[in-house]
Amino acid sequence: MKVKMLSRNPDNYVRETKLDLQRVPRNYDPTLHPFEVPREYVRALNATKLERVRIWNLTKRNCIRTIQAHEGFVRGICTRFCGSSFFTVGDDKTVKQWKMDGPGFGEEEEPLHTILGKTVYTGIDHHWKEGIFATCGQQVDIWDEQKTSPICSMTWGFDSISSVKFNPIETFLLGSCASDRNIVLYDMRQATPLKKVILDMRTNTICWNPMEAFIFTAANEDYKEVYHTKRMQHVICVKWTSDSKYIMCGSDEMNIRLWKANASEKLGVLTSREKTAKDYNQKLKEKFQYHPHIKRIARHRHLPKPIYSQIQEQRIMKEARRRKEVNRLKHSKPGSVPMVSEKKKHVVAVVK
Repeated sequence: MKVKMLSRNPDNYVRETKLDLQRVPRNYDPTLHPFEVPREYVRALNATKLERVRIWNLTKRNCIRTIQAHEGFVRGICTRFCGSSFFTVGDDKTVKQWKMDGPGFGEEEEPLHTILGKTVYTGIDHHWKEGIFATCGQQVDIWDEQKTSPICSMTWGFDSISSVKFNPIETFLLGSCASDRNIVLYDMRQATPLKKVILDMRTNTICWNPMEAFIFTAANEDYKEVYHTKRMQHVICVKWTSDSKYIMCGSDEMNIRLWKANASEKLGVLTSREKTAKDYNQKLKEKFQYHPHIKRIARHRHLPKPIYSQIQEQRIMKEARRRKEVNRLKHSKPGSVPMVSEKKKHVVAVVK
C-alpha cells in the first residue's frame, strides 16, 4: 500500500505580519491561460484610448474626429468662448490648443499652440469673454493665450487642486476645489485668494449658476437624480447639453452615454393636442405635489440593491442624529445649545 503525502513550505503562503499582503499562488503555464494575449491586447488598447480626444456628433451619434492629444491621461478639456478652438491638459505637463474644425485634405493634425508647464495639470477652464484661461494642479495659474508663461499664480495650502471654474457673470472671479475638502474663491484682478470654505466632505468639482452669480453647486456625496445601467462603472464626468434636454456621462469602461433629463418626456415633434396634454399634466402635478401619494410616486427612483441598502442605512443614521439633537435641545438649559441650520452643518469653517 502506497501513501502519497503533500508537503508545503509555510514560508510560501503564510504572512510574516498582519500588515503584509496575502500571498496568492500563481501558475504561469501558458497552456492554462489561453486568453492571456487577447486580454493583454485589450488592456493595451484601452490604455492607448486614454491619450486621445474624440469629437462626437450627437445627432448622428458617431465619432467624427480623433486626436492623439497627450502622452498619458487627458485630465481636462474646455472650449474657447467663441467656439473656434478648444484646450486640453494631460499628464505630460502640457497645455495644447486645437482647432475645432478638422485639418484640410493632406494636412496633419497639429495643435495651434503648445505650452510646456512645470507640474501636472488636473483641470482647465476658459474665460467667458476674453482670451484668458486658468489651469489647476499644485496651484491655480492664469494664462494669456498669446504667452507661454502664466500671468499670475495663486494658491492657498499645499494640497492638489482638482477643478477650477470661471464665474459666468462676474468673470474676474474663479472657484476651485482641492483634495483637503476646501473650496477657494479667487479674484483675478488682485491675483489673490478671497475666501476658503472647509466642508466635511471632499468636493470633486464645482459649477456656477449662470443666472445668479453668487450661487454655485459643489459635487460630492449628494445627488438628486440617479442614472444607472447594469454594466456602468465609475462615472468620471457629467455634462448637460445646451438645450437642457439631455445629460451625457463618461465612465471607466470607455463608454459615453446619452440620457434624457426627463425620462418620461416624449422625443420628436409634438402635436398641439400632445403639447396641451403635457402642459395640463404638468400643472396638475404642481398643484397636488404635496399630497402623500403624489409626492411618493414623484420621489420614487429605481435603484440598484447595494445603493438602496446604503440609502436606508444612511437614513437610519440621519434620523438617529436628528433625534439625539432634539433630545439634547429639549433637556438643556434654554440658549445653551445653539440651533444650527442644515445648510451650515456641512461647513466646517470659513477662512478669509
